[in-house]
Amino acid sequence: MENNLKKEGKYTYYEVGEGTPIVVLHGLMGGLSNFDGVASYFSKLGYKIIIPELPLYSQNILKTNVKAFARYVKDFITFKKLDRVILLGNSLGGHIALYHSKMYPEKVAGIVITGSSGLYESAMGDSYPKRGDYEYIKSKTESVFYDPKVATKEMVDEVYAVVNDRIKVIKTLTIAKSAIRHNMAKDLPKMHEQTCLIWGKNDQVTPPSVAEEFHRLMPNSSLYWIDKCGHAAMMEHPNEFNRLLEEWLKKVGL
Repeated sequence: MENNLKKEGKYTYYEVGEGTPIVVLHGLMGGLSNFDGVASYFSKLGYKIIIPELPLYSQNILKTNVKAFARYVKDFITFKKLDRVILLGNSLGGHIALYHSKMYPEKVAGIVITGSSGLYESAMGDSYPKRGDYEYIKSKTESVFYDPKVATKEMVDEVYAVVNDRIKVIKTLTIAKSAIRHNMAKDLPKMHEQTCLIWGKNDQVTPPSVAEEFHRLMPNSSLYWIDKCGHAAMMEHPNEFNRLLEEWLKKVGL
């Protein structure tokens, strides 16, 4: 996927397929390749999958927050001349999708979130591994998944590089504080977009109770569980994730 990125203006993104647009938003430690399974599956079913690189570490510190990222997504959707989109986000990406939908509901046909922040205040801070030796970073990265083998050496290396980069650490902590500040508990009951929640039953970052709270607060939400699954369902169980998402898209007519 990384070899096929498009660069246009200030945007870098991956795009595949034709049809109803699904804009995918990655998380704080998540790469675009985390959604390989989603992209290859749904691009064959009449959907255009677009995955922008979010400017988590490249913007001014004053624009390093959930609200600014949501505005960035809106500008990207406008740049791509898309009308209404389905937003799919994991972890921080889910939070950005929700905040974007709060600010620009006219742009959103539906929302899909998995392991999303936005309600659970310690989700961002606790999941972010502080500096330490490589084995410590490895164990923290593995704990994101039910099956630690999903955390490849390449993934651990990327996290290790981030936590040893002073600027990225400062911006990561800024984002974590922003996620807490932009808690969405009061906003969610007013959001009537069709929403799909797909959650790992063994998610230690945003536990199952968080999914249940999202489901309770969002008027038009459907909640699906994946067993033996941690914080990134689309990576750990891509086939089951795609099956559930396809089932939901058919159910709500998107």
